[in-house]
Amino acid sequence: MIKNILFCFSSLIICLLTATGAVADQPKEWQMDLQPFATPVMEQIRWFNHYTLWFIVPVTLFVLALLIIVVIKFRASANPVASRTSHNAMIEVAWTLGPVLILFFLAIPSFNLLSYELTIPDKPDLTVKATATQWQWNYEYAGDKPLAFDSYLLKDQDRAAVGKEDRKIYPRLLAVDNELVIPVNKTVRVLVTAAPTDVIHAFAMPSFGIKIDAVPGRLNETWFKAEREGLYYGQCSELCGKDHAFMPIAIRVVSEDKYNSWMSAASTDLSGANKALIAAVDGVKASVQVAQNVSN
Repeated sequence: MIKNILFCFSSLIICLLTATGAVADQPKEWQMDLQPFATPVMEQIRWFNHYTLWFIVPVTLFVLALLIIVVIKFRASANPVASRTSHNAMIEVAWTLGPVLILFFLAIPSFNLLSYELTIPDKPDLTVKATATQWQWNYEYAGDKPLAFDSYLLKDQDRAAVGKEDRKIYPRLLAVDNELVIPVNKTVRVLVTAAPTDVIHAFAMPSFGIKIDAVPGRLNETWFKAEREGLYYGQCSELCGKDHAFMPIAIRVVSEDKYNSWMSAASTDLSGANKALIAAVDGVKASVQVAQNVSN
């Protein structure tokens, strides 16, 4: 009994010392902008989104103003005799050059962004394969110690068992039983496909700025480099059947030390490794829960 109590107390102290406080990027109520960026690609996507507004808003207001002016100034009661003007060289030059210049200023940064996003780094730090099936994801880690597991939507009755009862961090329809765990500040190459006899899915993670189709019999690839720790949520974004809405993606970004510890333990005990990682990241409540489970 005393031995179990001492073990629980020591486990709690270790978890408290290594806890970093959980951060979960997910959709917010009344959200007006894109999700906060966690990768350089998403940072540029957000910048480009804001950059385009400097063109979209003035053009929209200008067209609206023209419509209002035309409706009021050239209404039938004010102009009983309609104008027969059919040509104006200056107006035609203006409405040709104007859109050309606007498209020119939009095209250059968009092409640069596409090139940056689609250029896979030569020497990624980690390669992960994501395989989609109706309706879950399978992840495979390449390396000296290969690891593979399935990731399903987390059911309400399983929350307590895996230490994910906080719905603010693990929301309904987004939380999964096994997250894809990635080290922070590491370049990750993701190979995306679908099972040979399945349908087309799509791997999408808003905070990372990635969205790529998972096509049966075809291997697509993308990449990301998460620059801050946290728990990030995405979803399959290709209509893939009746349970399309129940196929979330969850990526947990942790420090390299936590990742190495998790990887070493996950090769033999994935469930235990996940519980230990959650305890180290989520803080006091999860730490106590894990200590109790270990003592039992």
